[in-house]
Amino acid sequence: MQRATLAAVFLLLSSITLLPFFKKSIESNYQVVHGWPQLSETSTFAGVAGVDVDSQNRVFIIHRANPPIICFDGSTGKILTSWGNDQFTSLAHGLEVDPADNVWVVDAKHHQIFKFSPQGNLLMTLGTKGTPGLGPKHFNQPTDVAVANTGEIYVSDGYVNSRVAKFSAEGNFLQEWGSKGDQPGQFNTPHGISVDQQGKIYVADRGNSRIQIFNSNGTLIQEWKSPHLGRPWGLDIGIDGSVYVADGGDLVHRDKRERGLRLDPKGRLVDEWGSFGRYDGEFYWAHDIAVAPTGAVYVCDVLGQRIQKFVQRSPN
Repeated sequence: MQRATLAAVFLLLSSITLLPFFKKSIESNYQVVHGWPQLSETSTFAGVAGVDVDSQNRVFIIHRANPPIICFDGSTGKILTSWGNDQFTSLAHGLEVDPADNVWVVDAKHHQIFKFSPQGNLLMTLGTKGTPGLGPKHFNQPTDVAVANTGEIYVSDGYVNSRVAKFSAEGNFLQEWGSKGDQPGQFNTPHGISVDQQGKIYVADRGNSRIQIFNSNGTLIQEWKSPHLGRPWGLDIGIDGSVYVADGGDLVHRDKRERGLRLDPKGRLVDEWGSFGRYDGEFYWAHDIAVAPTGAVYVCDVLGQRIQKFVQRSPN
């Protein structure tokens, strides 16, 4: 009887197919553009922490070396300009191009947000240098910044304060919302932030493995959380309302999952691409993502130390 029971159990187990931690559900329409950007043999990146694209298809990145800001031609990958030597710390963390093509930079170690012209002229500073805190004039290791069409500024004050801080276009503090936790409207490392054409605020709540969506007054509208979403590190909104997400995976098990995602405006998975690694098309701490007006998508790696361009495959 015992032998028969063991045999039955063995047959049952042998018929089960063990699924991997993450199963790819669709065939991706995106492919990496090999040879983009164009770099000299001596050009190297440190940790690339932020990326965005302006209205002229210029791609701006921030990385943790001099010069920290590099601007590429989106089509060719050639370097157009660079600037910002010695202005930021080793925790330069986020970059946003606003609707007027100004460049915003987040420095988590300085606890500050900076607004520059595309040429690198400093236009505005938020926060108090080297002084962490809470309230209208301080941040505590902020992570990202987003600017609405109205000019209003939203900061994900992420690593310590776990809040969103809102400012007027002139830099005057307006309000804040959020606190540390996992309940609706709370955050556990709000790591990326973006604003859509209707003024809705999307927050990559990395520690809680979700995206939370708010109206411009901080009222929670919706929460997206699913196995397909993974752990969002950065996000961007396309002109059609598509939401692009950098799923940087879990902090410990790096070999499990690293991807770029495209979601429709209701949060449903449309496309996904990439995996963990250092080869073309793979990611190692996918930290931020940006979509260009042309539809090209850019993903930057911190530990992979690079920026990659992806485009949709041409129909056969």
